[in-house]
Amino acid sequence: MENKAKYYQIFVENKGKQNEVDLGERLGFNEAETMKIIAQLLFENRIEYIMDRCCNYRPTKRGGERRASANIY
Repeated sequence: MENKAKYYQIFVENKGKQNEVDLGERLGFNEAETMKIIAQLLFENRIEYIMDRCCNYRPTKRGGERRASANIY
């Protein structure tokens, strides 16, 4: 889906500065279309829900960014 890819790119560049619905409107999507894209991105684990900025979502960290704790025996 071209719209999802376009939205995700702008979403990542935004870094939580603008509301997720406003980002969609910036791309010409209405609120329903934007929420449908967000639902798909949540399902794909590409974004996660948070409540600490203007935007209620953030990109998830990929496997390479997470560190496993070291086992000390």
